[in-house]
Amino acid sequence: MFKKMLASVGIGAAKVDTRIFNASVVPGDVLEGEVYIIGGDIAQDINDIYLKLATEYEREVDDSTVHEECVMVDYRLLERLTVQPKEEIVVPFALELPYEMPLTMGRIPVYIRTGLDIKTAINPRDRDVLEVRPHPLMQRVFAAVERLGFHLHKVDCEYTHAFGGSYPFVQEFEFKPGGEYRNYLDELEIIFRLHPEELEVLLEIDKRARGFGGWLNEAFDLDERYARFYLPESDLDQVDVEAMIDDILRSHIH
Repeated sequence: MFKKMLASVGIGAAKVDTRIFNASVVPGDVLEGEVYIIGGDIAQDINDIYLKLATEYEREVDDSTVHEECVMVDYRLLERLTVQPKEEIVVPFALELPYEMPLTMGRIPVYIRTGLDIKTAINPRDRDVLEVRPHPLMQRVFAAVERLGFHLHKVDCEYTHAFGGSYPFVQEFEFKPGGEYRNYLDELEIIFRLHPEELEVLLEIDKRARGFGGWLNEAFDLDERYARFYLPESDLDQVDVEAMIDDILRSHIH
């Protein structure tokens, strides 16, 4: 009875540990690993074992910026399992990652939260951080923009419903211009929407204000222009991404 009371407050209770085989991934990958459940001092009934893939984004609330969690995948592994004292149970998993998950660039976190739902006890939890690298299609865009003289300045995940995606945020990549574009643009922002067979790229082109007319345009956000293009994975070798972006930028600044 005393051990049961201790387990109810987490002392001598079951523990959970997730071991991920491929912690460095790209969007659309399959995350593989094993969940280890180690029994405590008494037998315990586990009502649920779950994995949650989550990230965080910024949202403006009452003139202040708050960070909110977004659970992108809520995956149930098992239900109604009894773990005996000191017993070790291993549950393998293969979790398909969403194409719209953000990259872990800047300070953007992406992590797996594992938990056990145990009645009348503190639920054991584990957290594992992932590295999310650019998909090869995204990398082609990054490389093209860098060759045009831009450098990455800031990466944010911001709250919005404007793009109709699966989650209440978009990841924005803000680039500062160099070279010849330094005289024409304040910044270039890029938003990706990755699909199984193609990459959708949205560009926000912020033109540098010039003179009184330029100041008015900037004040009313008229200096911002938008463009969209698609990169298909099937015939990507036939697409000159650098030339495509260069043509788009030149058409907006002249």
